[in-house]
Amino acid sequence: MATRIVMPRLGDFMTEGTVVRLAKAQGDNVGQGEVIAEIETEKLNYDLEATEGGVFHPVVDEGATVAVDGLIGYLLAEGEAVPEPPQAQTPSSAGSRAAAIPPPRSRPAAATNGDVVPSTPGARRLAANLEIDLSQVTPSGPRGRIVEADVRAFAEQQQADAAPKLPRGLPEPSESKPLRGMRQTIARHMKDSLANSAQLSYSLELDVTEAQRLRREASQGQDTITLADVLMKACAETLKRVGAVNSVLVDGTAHYFDQVNIGLAVALGDGLIVPVIRDVGQLNLQQISGATTDVSAKARDSKLTVNDVVGATFTISVLGTVDVFTPILNPPENGILGVGRSVQKPAVRDGEIVIREMLTVTLTADHQVIDGAIAASFMRRLQATVERPAALFR
Repeated sequence: MATRIVMPRLGDFMTEGTVVRLAKAQGDNVGQGEVIAEIETEKLNYDLEATEGGVFHPVVDEGATVAVDGLIGYLLAEGEAVPEPPQAQTPSSAGSRAAAIPPPRSRPAAATNGDVVPSTPGARRLAANLEIDLSQVTPSGPRGRIVEADVRAFAEQQQADAAPKLPRGLPEPSESKPLRGMRQTIARHMKDSLANSAQLSYSLELDVTEAQRLRREASQGQDTITLADVLMKACAETLKRVGAVNSVLVDGTAHYFDQVNIGLAVALGDGLIVPVIRDVGQLNLQQISGATTDVSAKARDSKLTVNDVVGATFTISVLGTVDVFTPILNPPENGILGVGRSVQKPAVRDGEIVIREMLTVTLTADHQVIDGAIAASFMRRLQATVERPAALFR
């Protein structure tokens, strides 16, 4: 029986992926576990492996954009016929592309004057989904054929031409760039986060003088422990005691966890990504330091795997160039901590003014689940843990 090869879901917010490379040709024998295609999403590159052996029959071209769970191809038994395609297919959430589920054979597209337009099957399917006349598309493929990229470029140009003009009175822009790829995903994610949660933020100033001293001592002769590592450990210890914050909200149901998985926001050239450090409460500072260094390097080298970016129960975002900022929740999590820069400043201790190293942190929480009293308890416990940090370095 034919085994369907479908676009995997490589993250909670993935809606589609691009088949950037087919590692096997049509008719090749494929063994279980062999790579059959390279998938690209807004945040990850992923090698798609065969779940079992069979004869490879792709139904999309390289470069095709396919919705999650959309058909990429089949693994067939020797001599087995390709299954008939379903009568209907579900479009992707963007509305401009559809899951590519073609028939085994496609007829060449005809121009409005009756002439055949040289084009690939994938280009014809995409043009039909977007209601584009292929005779208007400029080809770039071999032998003057239209490929999917040509259809997408034509559709994007049509969209740009139809876009609303700038309000009157603005100067001529030096550059105009539609939000695409990772930037488009982040924009949609942040808007959805604010629209679907009751976000409220709480800020508190922490004295990190002693934590910094112990951190520097612990870093001598080994990998450097950062202040972010210390705060991650402190958050894990605090979340064990204020468990309501270590939670997610999914379809109106709050789920609470004993295990603390912390997402660490990592800035990239065109956006950010949040790799996850798992079970932080069971790690010491050296282990946390090693884990954060590893995932940060993988993020910047685009080598993160699916497991590296899913499963966070809480997130920390460090922006060490500003004093205070208000982070936006990373759904479905109910809490995120924004960390500003640490600076030396005057502080009152035992009735005297002294110079201390201070740091402002801001907790954003979903008020649907976390009331102000719970958020305040988390912040006060976090403050106590950071300002009396000896236990964190054991």
